[in-house]
Amino acid sequence: MNPEKSMANILIIDDDVPFGLMLKTLLEKNNYKVTSVFSPVEAKKIIRDQHYDVVLTDMRMPEISGLELIGPIKKQSEQTQIILMTSYADVTTAIRSIKQGAFDYISKPLNPEELLNVIKESLKSEEQSKSPAGLSEKFANDFMEGSSKRALQLKEMIGLVGPTPMSVLIVGESGTGKEFIARLIHEKSQRKEKPFIAVDCGAIPKELATSEFFGHVKGSFTGAIADKTGYFEVAHGGTLFLDEIGNLSHDTQMQLLRALQEPIIRPVGGSKSIHVNVRIISATNEDLTEAMERGNFRKDLYHRLNEFQIAVPRLRERRSDIMHFAYHFLNQANKYLGKNVLGFDGSIESVFMNYNWPGNIRELRNIVKRATLLAKGNFITLNDIPVDLYARPMINDHHDRIFNQYNEPERIIKALEASEYNKSRAAKLLNIDRKTLYNKLKLYNIIAPETRMTKSSSNSMKDNIMRVPDDLRNKNLSE
Repeated sequence: MNPEKSMANILIIDDDVPFGLMLKTLLEKNNYKVTSVFSPVEAKKIIRDQHYDVVLTDMRMPEISGLELIGPIKKQSEQTQIILMTSYADVTTAIRSIKQGAFDYISKPLNPEELLNVIKESLKSEEQSKSPAGLSEKFANDFMEGSSKRALQLKEMIGLVGPTPMSVLIVGESGTGKEFIARLIHEKSQRKEKPFIAVDCGAIPKELATSEFFGHVKGSFTGAIADKTGYFEVAHGGTLFLDEIGNLSHDTQMQLLRALQEPIIRPVGGSKSIHVNVRIISATNEDLTEAMERGNFRKDLYHRLNEFQIAVPRLRERRSDIMHFAYHFLNQANKYLGKNVLGFDGSIESVFMNYNWPGNIRELRNIVKRATLLAKGNFITLNDIPVDLYARPMINDHHDRIFNQYNEPERIIKALEASEYNKSRAAKLLNIDRKTLYNKLKLYNIIAPETRMTKSSSNSMKDNIMRVPDDLRNKNLSE
């Protein structure tokens, strides 16, 4: 849906009344039709009677949280795009919300331009989700293969198993691109002209799982007001991708196993069996071996799904791919935002290469997109990325290689250069406070500029920092 051509319908859910009204005014000025409610309980009632293209909901509210609203909203309308707003933004929250079906999240205080762009992108995604061609185009544009050794091994395995009829189990952390890999496997198979149906097993209520997978007939249970075609029948001839397979209940696992063994399904309340021909690709971010030992996952189903396993490496395990992905996402963001950011400041590369990336590729993409929006010049700088990226302790092994190869005075100089001589950021890179940094600068007689300079002048500035006297070069101080 294009808001310029058709007025999109947006629901705001926030218990902060002044903020909700202010946000409503902003969106109405940008030609959106907006409803604002101040109670999540009230929101659950009105979404039953009205379709909304986008729901903007606060994360933390009394009675019901924004995360708890995702399921009911998606149950009512799968096409509704959900954007969470939170003052407590962190990677864990982002992963949880997106995993449960949210389109994106945005942190408070809101940047109006960033918010409008996220809404625009969500509406574009809604339109693409209605078109198989749109989905294929989006997949082709979003995915990028790396060039690291791990990436090449991954590509080889995809190429080997893609043309076969084997069931594939993809294991890896959230955000590593498991669904993209599943789509690649589908595209390399003889089923590529048939449907690719992706199912988030974690978002299916236990009591509706049988109906979702196998369908139902009208009147078979309360609420079954019409016949429903299940995922297996929709995916007939193609590929059924079961994401987060470990979240299925024991009963659903048993029914799924039966459908894979026969392969025949019967809709809930129906008397007629239906033959289905689907290839199963499943994915999980948990250890199914441990789940089997605890009795939470059936061993016979595991072996049926795991004819071939692909382990997706974490982003921190393929560091030579980080900047390749970063520039790929920068190009995407430039096109989407209508900007022309040329690249990344040298300090950014240092931070990106040292950061742990708990949210993996998804986190990198979101950070680059946001930084592209915020960038005021030709290059993305430390001012444009979240401070958490360099305020947190860096991953130990890589941090040791980058910083601890130097003695303390030289580490200080390297941190100053990486932070463009911003002493607060340099202190965070060194995991010390600003006062301690000033004491160390005085002790080692290191003279650094008081004012942050631009990139064009920073190179000459490196030569103007007074170097450490030889008698102090090997001295290290405790904090």
